[in-house]
Amino acid sequence: MKNIPRVFTIVALALVTSFASAGPISLTGTVRDFNADGANFEGAITNLRTGAVESTLTGSAPTLTASGATHIENNGSDGSFDKWFTKATDTKSHEITLAETASGSGIYRYTSNSFFPIDGELLGNQGRSHNYHFTYAIASTFGYTKGAGQTFTFTGDDDVWVFFDDLLGIDLGGVHAALSRTVNLDTLFAGTRESGNYSFDFFFAERHTTQSNLTIETSLVFNNNVPEPGSLALLGLALAGLGFARSRRA
Repeated sequence: MKNIPRVFTIVALALVTSFASAGPISLTGTVRDFNADGANFEGAITNLRTGAVESTLTGSAPTLTASGATHIENNGSDGSFDKWFTKATDTKSHEITLAETASGSGIYRYTSNSFFPIDGELLGNQGRSHNYHFTYAIASTFGYTKGAGQTFTFTGDDDVWVFFDDLLGIDLGGVHAALSRTVNLDTLFAGTRESGNYSFDFFFAERHTTQSNLTIETSLVFNNNVPEPGSLALLGLALAGLGFARSRRA
């Protein structure tokens, strides 16, 4: 009977860990709408252009490199790159939800082959079937466990840059068809980060007709992930039982 409190402690802690990440993950970002200007939006199809932004995030938006400036205009106009993720007008909040791919898998996924969050809104569709000219930015934090092999995969078009603790992990610049990249956080951090909470910054640009694809699949647990009510109830029971077991042992 002396082992019961210890066994219960292990089970309760397992429940705590499980329910802390059992619910779907909701990430809220900002959509910014732009006009088709024949340059940055509805301009040339450049195909994949890596190295367009600096590999370290130093502010609220990526910084163009000299290479990036050769195919992305940054001239202060409404569609200029410096407005992509900072423009204060023609904006809307938008939430995406990542569901666990299978119960207990620890892998969360959001996918859309028709990602048009502002159809008929803000600057409108401009005579097209969808509003194709917009950016989407998400800022959050996530829990990193060193050595766990946590991954983040993005598939979509057009430009996508994803930073983890201000380090560029996904680089899919340019106007292109849907492409996919995966980053392993242990590889990206290369032993320079210990387990803990770190910043997550996601930058997406939809710049050209006729597709808009956005798929995220990850084993990261974002810190704004709140367990569902049923999970919270079971978690409360586990914690209560853990306290009871400890008091009995005392």
